[in-house]
Amino acid sequence: MCSETGSRYTGMLLLALATAAIIANLLLYFPNGRVLEPAQITDFVWFFHGFLGAGLLVMVPALMLLRGGGEGYCAHRCGMLFPVLLAIQGTVGAVYCVVISSLGLLSGPFCDTGSGNYTYPFRNDSLEHNYLFNQPTWATCQEPEHIVLWNVVLFSILLGIGIVEAMLCLSQVISGLCDIYCGTCIRKGQDPSTRL
Repeated sequence: MCSETGSRYTGMLLLALATAAIIANLLLYFPNGRVLEPAQITDFVWFFHGFLGAGLLVMVPALMLLRGGGEGYCAHRCGMLFPVLLAIQGTVGAVYCVVISSLGLLSGPFCDTGSGNYTYPFRNDSLEHNYLFNQPTWATCQEPEHIVLWNVVLFSILLGIGIVEAMLCLSQVISGLCDIYCGTCIRKGQDPSTRL
């Protein structure tokens, strides 16, 4: 984390991914650009996994990395702990997004199958007969139009964003822990095993 250039690039990438996650989560509320009643929106959208998890919880460590890549924190170990804690927060948010996106993909969309009532027609499918691998079954959902494709694309984007963010934040956690253990000792020319 005390490497300015690498941290700044990671911060820029995390900030772009967090922004994309917020936009993807926002789009899930408006299938095909239509405004639906809140009761007609897929339940996993209401977990705010793009806004909160992959968005805001990841933006905080991203902004810290952009601010200076740990500059000023590298003088002592307690100061280096703060960026590690923020990177852990980002990792937790990204993993939350991965879990909710996976569940959203597996359960399928909330849609009208032609009866006028909204339901989850794919929720109890086994993995062998899952709608994700059986595209002709997507026609089961008649309203909103193309809701299955809309949900699959956006939940998949959020899943991918969450995975990349989790890896980047976890790499910052590992880097920061290495800096805490070894960084201050190496700068002073001391053996890292003698200072804890």
